[in-house]
Amino acid sequence: MKKEWSRFWMKSVQPRKQRKYRYNAPLHIRHKFLSANLSPELRRRFGKRSMPVRKGDEIEVMRGSSKGLRGTVNKVDLMRSKIYVEEIKIKKVDGSEVMKPLQSSNLRIVKLSLDDKMRQRILERAEEKPKKTKKTEKKEEKKPKKKEEKKKKKEVKKDKKRKTKRKEKK
Repeated sequence: MKKEWSRFWMKSVQPRKQRKYRYNAPLHIRHKFLSANLSPELRRRFGKRSMPVRKGDEIEVMRGSSKGLRGTVNKVDLMRSKIYVEEIKIKKVDGSEVMKPLQSSNLRIVKLSLDDKMRQRILERAEEKPKKTKKTEKKEEKKPKKKEEKKKKKEVKKDKKRKTKRKEKK
């Protein structure tokens, strides 16, 4: 197994290799690992299914003991792959309260923080793209092919008829 991380990594069935890929990934790649689903309203508005979580986003917890709670993201820890929310805290044994670390896969983004210009550009690009589902793409691909194939078959038949007529005349 290679020791260095590579962005050209081919997928593997082995969990140890998958873990190694995630643990050794650089921070700009780890940022993408911390993506969460968007709420249905945001999906309709921006035409995207998920976005990387950032500080200032308002999120809702979908799984775990904190299910249903909402809050704003206070900290995104790329090294530990955890997200910390101001409103969700746990009590330690000594009585002090600390923010509970959450996984991005258990969260849903309810409100996006649009302070960053780069993030706004990403959303603008997503809005410009026409929405195509797999079903519509397949239908569009099949129709022209059938028509083209029918035309080719007709031309081949006509050519054969012409050739047979020429042979009969001779």
